[in-house]
Amino acid sequence: MSPPRRFTFDNRFLGPILITGILISAHLSFGILEGYSRTGVAIAVAIAAELVMGRLTHGRWPHLASAYITGISVGILVRSPFLWPYALTSLISITSKYVLRFKGRHLWNPSNFGVSAVLFLAPATVSLLSIQWGNTLWPMVVIWVLGAVIVWRVGRLHISATYVASFLLFSVVRSAVTGNPWLASVAPITGPMYQLFIFFMVTDPRTTVRPWWGQMLVVFIVAFVEMLLRLSEVVYAPFYALFLVGPASLLVESWLASWAAHAVHPARPGVQ
Repeated sequence: MSPPRRFTFDNRFLGPILITGILISAHLSFGILEGYSRTGVAIAVAIAAELVMGRLTHGRWPHLASAYITGISVGILVRSPFLWPYALTSLISITSKYVLRFKGRHLWNPSNFGVSAVLFLAPATVSLLSIQWGNTLWPMVVIWVLGAVIVWRVGRLHISATYVASFLLFSVVRSAVTGNPWLASVAPITGPMYQLFIFFMVTDPRTTVRPWWGQMLVVFIVAFVEMLLRLSEVVYAPFYALFLVGPASLLVESWLASWAAHAVHPARPGVQ
């Protein structure tokens, strides 16, 4: 008789658990959602698009954890008096996974691409959540502890930690350059928008380079570009910074891998 199988937890469910926790904590504390219907539409469109595109592209039904994370991220981040930006952002986000690909990998974190695209295309009707946790400390502590444990479990804690350390370092630089108080420069990182950015966008395993040192270098560069954008008074600087740096890092990694392979095994003359 074979021994009973041990229960194993699928790590793909950790992300949905964390982002649901962020949503519940932020909404119960500050009422961040403009309406349950808007978030519901964002989630429903993301899941429907994932099902259709995954089935048509790969011939099988995809796992929906990523789509749920994308939809709920859109529902939390997007601010608009209209319903269509929530649906459009989710649709653009999921579509980018299947269309904007290079050597079998999508180049952008889906929600980062979708949010950045809609902000660029419809700035008059779409904005982003910008609430900080304020003086209410417990939601931030709960989310940061839960988030740190989850990203540690999936081997991505070094990415989140490097970004946070880099943000704090560059906030000192920004404070010195602008003359603003340091606490004002560092305050944005305490908001729910940044929790999504820290625990989901910069750690997305499908859109990060492979070496651990490369992952840390990339998020350091993301924080540096974000600082430059903030000094230039660019709104939504972290999203645009990741939008620019993330895909560029994947292309550089691919080029370096091709160059190394060619150096080790150079093509022989006359061989096609």
